[in-house]
Amino acid sequence: MSTSNRRTFLKTSAALAVGTALPLWGCSSSDDEPGSAEAEASAAPLYKLSLAQWSLHRTLFDGDLDNLDFARTAREEFDIGAVEYVNQFFMDRATDQQYLQKMKQRAEDAGVQSLVIMCDGEGALGHPNSDERTQAVENHHKWVEAAAVLGCHSIRVNAETEGEGTNAEQQRRAADGLRRLTEFAAERDINVLVENHGGLSSHGQWLAGVMDEVDHERCGTLPDFGNWQIREGESYDPYDGVRELMPYAKAVSAKSHVFDEQGREAELDYTKLMRIVLDAGYRGHVGIEYEGDELSEREGIRATKQLLVDVRTQLKSEYT
Repeated sequence: MSTSNRRTFLKTSAALAVGTALPLWGCSSSDDEPGSAEAEASAAPLYKLSLAQWSLHRTLFDGDLDNLDFARTAREEFDIGAVEYVNQFFMDRATDQQYLQKMKQRAEDAGVQSLVIMCDGEGALGHPNSDERTQAVENHHKWVEAAAVLGCHSIRVNAETEGEGTNAEQQRRAADGLRRLTEFAAERDINVLVENHGGLSSHGQWLAGVMDEVDHERCGTLPDFGNWQIREGESYDPYDGVRELMPYAKAVSAKSHVFDEQGREAELDYTKLMRIVLDAGYRGHVGIEYEGDELSEREGIRATKQLLVDVRTQLKSEYT
């Protein structure tokens, strides 16, 4: 498949994969648009909102929130109808079918759609040692299968390379591990997404090159607005990075840290970023990922949600 055709395919499949309407559960939020197909089409928001579990990582690590209650919390406290899980909060339960079924049922009972499992701590998919690389691929298999049980469309992984070799060599190794994992995931109708998550993965052109080398419709990106530090003292331009990764995107992470008095993210121009996202043809979920210290986790989630709703309202006339 050529790069241009692949990018077109990814834009279409991303909209279908992550923009699926939620079932009607007798209650609706600003991001659930009930009604006839025609009414939904005309009233559908430019993008829907989801909640990344990492936004509540302190609460979860402190034991003040159980992983099984996360989906219900997203709905009841924040009126958000879709979530992205983090494997760290059920690390020893990836193959526990009873537990996964309970997670799935809790989400369904709350009218919440499970989108992604964010996977960390399973080894470097671009490791310079081929045996280590193979082990990392196999370590991720259980999360692919868990995602399928939960009804997610994707897992998010890291393009770790251990920093050895030239950029091109690291790119080839990352593509090798990702391709093998993607082939496994594709058989289960699961996508493998790579986030800009530090190191070379936070270099937009490098990661786009990895995607081109993998060249598989089930392998894409999850652009994060805020993760652009390549190494200490060197960061990539967030707007260039998002623009370079959006042709492959099947999910988007709206990272936030600090807000000004007008409710805007003080370090990132969300209007500019969301224009880049929408100009790429993306109409899926945008995940709220608050990681700041000035507001509590819950206050930060609400502030990020309000900002995304305000930007969506501002941009509606430009894209409809």
